[in-house]
Amino acid sequence: MQLMRLILGKLILFFNWVFSPKAVQRDAATQAAIDAQTARLALYQYEACPFCVKVRRSMKRNGLNIETRDVKRSDSAREELLAGGGNLKVPCLRIEEDSGARWMYESNDIIGYLEGKFAV
Repeated sequence: MQLMRLILGKLILFFNWVFSPKAVQRDAATQAAIDAQTARLALYQYEACPFCVKVRRSMKRNGLNIETRDVKRSDSAREELLAGGGNLKVPCLRIEEDSGARWMYESNDIIGYLEGKFAV
């Protein structure tokens, strides 16, 4: 089973690389304003998770520079996700707000949030 996951994970990453989406082009001032807003976001993810790949593709397509934290490879990211979000489930978007951090699970919810807030 572990070998199967390894092979499928590598295939997912390969096809993601081959068919990588193009980022939307914005003027420098608009992109800088969006980058300032996305600095308050972090995506907790696994590199080869198909749902995480789906969110990262949406981020790239929309030209969003959001920090990604690999929960599988970083103990600190795993602990942050468990302490803040309460579940060791990915993808999870951490949204830093004035009232504190909000944690959003589910790839479709994350994509809907990002596209609603940052779409061209």
